[in-house]
Order: sequence, then C-alpha cells, then structure tokens
Amino acid sequence: MATIVMERIGRVFISLQQIRQVPQMLTEATPSMPDTVRDSEVPHYFRERYVCSGYRKLDQNWRYYFLSLFQRHNETVNIWTHLLACLVFLAKLNKLSETVDFAGDAHSWPLLVLIVSSFIYSAFSATAHLLGGKSVLCNYCFFFLDYVGVAQYQYGSAVVHFYYAVDESLYRQVKGLFMPTATLLSCLSCLGCCFGKYANHRLPTWVRKVCQVVPSALAYIWDSSPVAMRLLSWSSTDSTIVSHFGQVAFFISCAFFFTFPLPECCFPGRCDFLGHSHQIFHLLLSCCTLCQIHASHLDYVDRRKLYARLHESGEPALFVALYAVTLVVCSLIAVVMMKKVKRVIDFKAKSK
Repeated sequence: MATIVMERIGRVFISLQQIRQVPQMLTEATPSMPDTVRDSEVPHYFRERYVCSGYRKLDQNWRYYFLSLFQRHNETVNIWTHLLACLVFLAKLNKLSETVDFAGDAHSWPLLVLIVSSFIYSAFSATAHLLGGKSVLCNYCFFFLDYVGVAQYQYGSAVVHFYYAVDESLYRQVKGLFMPTATLLSCLSCLGCCFGKYANHRLPTWVRKVCQVVPSALAYIWDSSPVAMRLLSWSSTDSTIVSHFGQVAFFISCAFFFTFPLPECCFPGRCDFLGHSHQIFHLLLSCCTLCQIHASHLDYVDRRKLYARLHESGEPALFVALYAVTLVVCSLIAVVMMKKVKRVIDFKAKSK
C-alpha cells in the first residue's frame, strides 16, 4: 500500500515538474526577437518625432515582422488598436445582420458600405504598422495601402451621411453633386497622403502634414455637412443627435492628435511604447467610427420615410458603384506613386 502511495506521489511530482517547464518550452519554441533599436539606427523615413526607441530592425525575414505582433516595440499598440477594431466592426456587422436585410433591402447598402469600408481601413492600417518596418520599399508600399483604406472610408462616411442624415432642403441643393464630389475628394485625399509620404525625404515635416491633412479636412467638411446641418438644427425629438455629436467630437479630437505630437513632445522618449499621439489617434478614430455606425443605423431605422421618399430606387446601386470606383482609383494612385518611389530607390542604389 505504501509503495502505491509513493508511486502516485512521484507521478504527481513529475507532473508538477513538467508543468513548471511549460513556460520555458514555450519560450524555446518561439523564435527570439532581435533587440529593438533607437531612432539613430534606422533611416529617417521610419522615425517619428519624439519617439526615440523601440524601432524594429530592418531587412529581417517576414516571420520576424509577423511575430512582432506579440512583441514589445513602438508599433505594438498601433497594430493592436486597429486589429481589435477590425474584430469589433465584424462583430457589429454580424449583430446588425440579425435585423437588417443587407441582401434584400437596397436602402441598407449605404450602411453596409460604411461597415465594410471601416473594416478595410482598420485592417490596412494594422497591416501597415505591422509590416511597414521591413524595408524602405515596404514602408512606402504598406502605408500607401493604408492611405487607400482611409480614402475609401471617407467615401463610406459620405454615403451614409448623404443617404440617411441629410435633410430635405440640403438634399435638393446638392442632389446630383454630393456623391461625385465625395468620390473626387476621397481620391484627392489619397493622392495628398501618398505624395506627402513620397516627398517626406526632401520636404519639411509640416509640408507633409499639410499634404495629408488639408485634402482630408476638405473631404471631411464636405462629407459631414449633412450631419453639421442636423447638429445646427438640433431637436429634442431627434434620438440620433447624441451619436452624431459623439462622432464629430471624436473626429475633431483624433484630427488634433494626428496633427500635433502630444504628449510625446513634452516627454521625449517616455511615450515610445505607450501613450504617444498616433496611438491616441487610433483609439479616437475607432470610437468615432463606432459612433458613426451606431448613428447611421439609428437613422436607417428612424428616418426611413424621409430617405425612402428622397432617394430614387437606383441610387443605392449607383452609390455602391461609386464606392467601387473610389476604391479602384485610389488603388491606381497608390500603384503610380509606388512606381515613383521604386525609381527613386533604384536610382539611389545604383548611385552608391
């Protein structure tokens, strides 16, 4: 009997020893990451103002950058904020599909465009921050992809605002002009962002910011004009007004943090991993998008009599087609700018 007891105790001891070895086994199974480096050790294309450390090394294999998703560096939070936003937007789409007939109700297509464009911009952004550190060429390529995502999301914002949030007087004034202009401004926004990125090696930082911010600001002002009219003519019976106010407040806040490097300019090197402005921008933009989706869904439900009367039967399909045009044109802009970048990189390589 004593022998049996001792054997069982021995087995338990061995099991505990094996459990204690699990963390070490996992550590050994996961390839070690090279140490991150300081800003002085990467090309200036990769440097962010007042972010002094946590940069990943260049020219590693692809596995290194994919695994960096689970490592600590100055892009970790940027990646996860929009990666989690992707999942939230998918969950939101799944939840709305329980009550909204996206396939059979043409009036729901603008809402679907918004959610799809929200998923795309967050997915493209997460990809850019994850893989853009591999090389100079990859940095341009993936961030151009990011700008395509932002531009097509601008169109997604415009279509729901014009379709669901617009009042009758504004609709009559801009009926045939609003969405083509939104398409044009989205494409100009993509071009401005791509050019700002392309020229950032020979132009001051503020010039790059102007190229990126001004076209996007014009697009936002135009795209959000129906919401602005709603806010100006506020009514206590408008159940959606709080959500619309929320999306505007979040957007203005995230535009501020995109433009100004706060708080890292006050604490250089102390916000490298957590707390710098681009991370705050990501969080605020995701909150803005969630408010926008919520507000658009409420308008879709509550204002059906109005928008069903204003919009012609073929307009939802036309707006979906314009979304496809926007996505294609912005992609072509990114491809053209990418070719220009590659020529510059090849020329520099040959001249060495």
